[in-house]
Amino acid sequence: MDSLWRDGSRANQVYFISGGHKPVNLHQWGPGVRDVYALHYIIQGRGTLETGGQQFRLGAGESFILFPQKEIYYYPDPADPWEYVWIEFNGRDAGRFVDLTRLSVHHPVLPVAPEKMEPWFHLGWNAGASPSEVLRADARLHLLLSYYMEFYPSEKQEDVRDDVCLARTYIEQNYWQSSLSVAEIVQAVNWERSYLFRKFKEATGESISAYITACRIRRACELLKSSRLSIQSIAYSVGYNDPLYFSRVFKRTTSHTPSAYMMLHQKRAER
Repeated sequence: MDSLWRDGSRANQVYFISGGHKPVNLHQWGPGVRDVYALHYIIQGRGTLETGGQQFRLGAGESFILFPQKEIYYYPDPADPWEYVWIEFNGRDAGRFVDLTRLSVHHPVLPVAPEKMEPWFHLGWNAGASPSEVLRADARLHLLLSYYMEFYPSEKQEDVRDDVCLARTYIEQNYWQSSLSVAEIVQAVNWERSYLFRKFKEATGESISAYITACRIRRACELLKSSRLSIQSIAYSVGYNDPLYFSRVFKRTTSHTPSAYMMLHQKRAER
């Protein structure tokens, strides 16, 4: 089995486990529990899901999900048995992803989708023969879940939008670009400028421009302590095209020049 499947770090994400296609037949499952999330999409026919003391009759175009450790029983309509596709997935963030849709333990079904969902379920169901297949399966799972979030959004999605967090993330991902500007961040977050400024200052205690500088200098400190790069290379690496200007900003922020800071930490490491 490929090492990526054994890598425990995948458990911190949302990752694909298995999936498949069930042609028209009288297959049924349960009552029982599963250890994973299992999302089903009905291509044609009808069937029934029983869980949590409720019974849901389902037909073509509808979806249902099995939650981990929740007893379920599902079976086809004898007169018009269903055909469906399904995927199993798990991970620390799996529940959070599902929470961003209308699916819940108390209502694990969804109405007919605005477009056919079947193609998005074809995730390379026997993935695992190579690292590339593992990564593609996880990526396609994320794509599938993104469509469920878009077509069946939960009310929680509005609560999840945190524009201060988005602005901070944008800065932390782009601090190395010398062209990064406050105007670019405002445009990326797509909020009114003065409102974002006020909310950002309330949340962080800093202006957006000060946060950019702090992020750059923090990263510069890491590089000065752990790398053997020149001061010029470090300046470019954290978004400063002018090493002299970088040195002035660094000293103003840390009370040390970059060279002095590097020597200080080299001496500490030698002790």
